This record gives sequence, structure tokens and C-alpha cells, in this order.
Amino acid sequence: MAKRTSLLIGPDEKVSKFEATILGLQHVLAMDVYVPPIILAGILAMSSADAMGLLQATFLAAGVGTLLQTVIFMKIPVSQGPSFVPLTAAAGIVLANGGLHGKGIATLLGSSLIGSIFLILLGLTGVFHKIINKFVPPVVGGTIITCVGLSLIPAALKDNIFAAPGNIFQNIELASITAVVLIFCIAMSLRIPKLEKIFKTSSIVVALLVGTSVAATMGRFNWSQVASAPLFSFPQRTILHWGLDFSLTPIITFIIIYIILTAETTGTWFAMSAVTGCDISKKQWNNGIIGEGASCICSTLLGATPVTGYSTNAGIVSITGVASKHVFISAGIWFIILGFFSKLSAFLATVPAPVIGGVFAIITVTIMLNGLKVIRNVETEESDLYVIGIPIVLTMALLLVPKKVVAVTPQLLQYLLGSPIAVAAIVAVILKLIMPKYRGRLAKK
Repeated sequence: MAKRTSLLIGPDEKVSKFEATILGLQHVLAMDVYVPPIILAGILAMSSADAMGLLQATFLAAGVGTLLQTVIFMKIPVSQGPSFVPLTAAAGIVLANGGLHGKGIATLLGSSLIGSIFLILLGLTGVFHKIINKFVPPVVGGTIITCVGLSLIPAALKDNIFAAPGNIFQNIELASITAVVLIFCIAMSLRIPKLEKIFKTSSIVVALLVGTSVAATMGRFNWSQVASAPLFSFPQRTILHWGLDFSLTPIITFIIIYIILTAETTGTWFAMSAVTGCDISKKQWNNGIIGEGASCICSTLLGATPVTGYSTNAGIVSITGVASKHVFISAGIWFIILGFFSKLSAFLATVPAPVIGGVFAIITVTIMLNGLKVIRNVETEESDLYVIGIPIVLTMALLLVPKKVVAVTPQLLQYLLGSPIAVAAIVAVILKLIMPKYRGRLAKK
């Protein structure tokens, strides 16, 4: 059932090929897809060839996964990308099994493959929809969306701006310029109705281009990295290069990680549903988790870490007002192009982090506010104050908790604590189940 939204173009509406191409690239530019593989490559001290191979594989997996979900499985505008959650576990598995020169990567890929099959079975049996239908009512869904946006804010501000490489004052300046340009475009779209579509749909691309141009004048754009990258290359670090190896402990670890990732992805789908105003059907829930597993199998075969639903795109849709599936198909094709055209992927990877952060910060806030909007439209009970509030507090707590505190907990618990969204979702579900009902209702405003 469609709900009232402020979209300019709905999910099933068509756009011209030119618009789809530009707007698809806009999604790619605003997604920091290249960051997780670069982080993992750094942890494992990969050679430049291995690191580039991992980056290529990630782009290709994101592209194929996006097309699988948007066109075949879930059939809603959704994009796939690498999650940060498995990185620590992935590095640990590789190092514990002989590293890059032993069976490390082969064991990682074997574990990921089994976890992917587990997700597909979850969807084929129809269990996934029953879990969502029973345990995730609208107030819980809205809370999860809110926590998704909230959990991304520190990454946007700290990782991309305050703690990013380079002069911190320049970082703040670049992020501010990028954010101001984005807000200016949005303001113009609201003030001049005739130009609404032009300004709103192109707002993120314009902001990123201006931010990158300013960064280039500061000497903050690494042209040498782009120049040294080959123009075109096939992936060299696939499963054919690394092989497959199966070990029980890593497999159990990755199944648990996939369960955590599923909780995160559920939040992403709720967020996109809220932004587009379209409910997700029983069939879509089950097909979605099958598509998630298929995407992860693809990433495994290509030699990358799991690619899952990316929450950033819901914020982009909210800002641009364009939710057409044709745009997401274009984004998937762009990712595939980036996987083969190494120079182009190197160019995007050198866009300064503060420029991304300036846009990312606003995107995360729109996701959070869409969650609050869902909650606002639900007739809540007095007990729901805690169902909503406690997960938000826990999300903030896990974002601020010192790493040394998390480091002394058992390894499996560390994976869970590394995903504030998963913890928030689990706690919200539990609180909704155990809190008493009908002890007083809160009036909707």
C-alpha cells in the first residue's frame, strides 16, 4: 500500500536514460563503497595488486548485487554495498589461518559462502517474513530506522571529517563547503517550483563536484594515484586465485555475523519503505533475504567481503526525491563499470573523505528523521516510550564506548557490539514483547 510522500519520481516511474545515468552515478558517488575494502587491505597489509583486486571485486559484487535485488528478488529501489561489520572478523579469520600466503583468504571465502547459503535457506523456507511480521511492528520498525541514521552520524563526522587524513581545519572547510552547496540546491528547489526537479535531483552530484574542485585547489586530490592506475583490467583476485577452505569455527562465526547483518539490512529496507511510502510484502521480505544471500555468494566468488543492503541510499532518495528503480539499475551498472575500469574507480576512490562527509552527514540525518516520522504516525502506548528510547540510548552508548572495553569481551560478543543497529533492533523487539500493553495511550500530534 502506497503512502503519501514528497517524492518527485516514484519507484515504478520511468526516467530518461540520461537522467538514470547521472542519478545512478550520484548514488555511487555518495556511497563510500571503497572504504571497507581499503580498511581490510590495510589491516592485512595487502600488496597494491591484492588491494586493487579486492577493490575491483567489491565494486563488481555491489553492482551485481544491486541488479539482483532491484530487478529479480526484492524489486524495490535498493543498492548493495560492503558492510563494515565483518571486517574485524574477516581479518581475524585470515590471520588465524595462515594469512595471505596460507589458507587465510580461502577460509574466509569458505565461511562466507556457507553463511550466504544460510540466508538463502532462511528466505526459501518463508521463516524470515514470519519473524518480521511477528516481532517487528511499525513502532519497532520506526525505531530501527531512527537508530540506522543515528549510528551513521559519527562515521560521517568523525571518520570522514575530524579523524580523516590531512589538516583538520581544511577537512572542516571542505565538508562545510560541500554541505552548504547541498543545502543551497535543496533550498533553491523549494523556493523555485519550476526548477525543483533540476536542483533537487542533482543536488548531491553538484555538491560533490564543487567540494572536489575546491579540494583540488588545496592540493587535496591525489592525481598521481589516478595516473598510475591501469585503464582497464579484469579481476585477478577471485575465488580461482584464492581457493576455498572450510573450517567449523570460522563458519559458525560468519553465520552469526550474517544474522547481525540481516538485522542491519532489515533496518535499511524499513528505511527505504518509509522514504518511498511503499509497504514491503510477504513475498518481498522472503525474496529480499534470498537476494541478500545471492549477492553475498556473488561477492564470495569474486573474492570480496559480503555486500548487503546499503542504508545511505534511503537518505539520498529522501534528499533528491527520486526513487525510480531505473536509477538503481543504473547505479548497479556503474559499479560494474568501475569494477573493470580501474582508472575510473581510482578517481572515485581519491575523492577526499571530508567532501564525502559533508554530504554523508546530511544523508544520515534524513534517514534518522524518516524513522521518527514513522513513529509519529503510529498510535503509541506508554510502554512504547521505552521501546523507542532504550534502543536509541544503546545505539549512542555503543558508538561512544571505548574500544578497550569492547576488546575484553568474548569475540562473538565483540561482533555484535560492533553493530549498534543490530543491538538496537534486538533490544527493541525484546522490549516490545515483554512490556505490558494497554496501560495508557499517547496521543498522536
